[in-house]
Amino acid sequence: MARLIDMLRNSTWGRNLTPSEFDRVARETREAQVIAGGYVARNGELVEHWIGIVEGLAKMSVTSAEGKVSTLTGVTAGGWFGEGSVLKKEARRYDVVALRDTRIAMMPRVTFDWLRTTSIPFNHYLLNLLNARLGLFIGLLEYDRLLGPDARVARCLASLFNPDLYPQPGPYVDLLQGEVGLLSGVSRQRANVALQRLQEAGLLRIDPRGLTVLDLDGLRRFAGGR
Repeated sequence: MARLIDMLRNSTWGRNLTPSEFDRVARETREAQVIAGGYVARNGELVEHWIGIVEGLAKMSVTSAEGKVSTLTGVTAGGWFGEGSVLKKEARRYDVVALRDTRIAMMPRVTFDWLRTTSIPFNHYLLNLLNARLGLFIGLLEYDRLLGPDARVARCLASLFNPDLYPQPGPYVDLLQGEVGLLSGVSRQRANVALQRLQEAGLLRIDPRGLTVLDLDGLRRFAGGR
């Protein structure tokens, strides 16, 4: 419970709530554990919660009727997702799968709606979040159509440093190379090749567990080859 409270208090929107608003959010938001490979959220389910990642890592993806999976983005600790479905009161249109053991925060729809009607800072946060989410998905569409795998891995890593989506970025990224592949939509072997090339270009350093970004702007601009 302490980790959940810390996550809420340190979130961009949580810092701007009044004490009484924060107390209600803390009382009504519950925590759950999802094992690696388990579903944090499922396509087609009725959306009753706004969900945040307290600890761990999850992948947002869609699956075709033939079973082909397309990764949309990753959600790291401190990130929230699903606000669009909560606002529209519609069934979820994607799956979210835990890539490692993950702890999640679940804010009930009624709490979310109450914040929207009472907190101007929370509404400002939502506007910035939705704008950042739109920019992310437009970029992902562009990368998938125009860029090769090395550049897709570079842009995927760079996208994890958007402060509106991931409020606690640092130079170190706690991702295994296989997880980088899952988030980038390439095989683990191809992700390894891409990371080696990005390291040779001086953009990042491959650590024993994770990566250290050395040149964020360089990752954002990296074109590579197809």
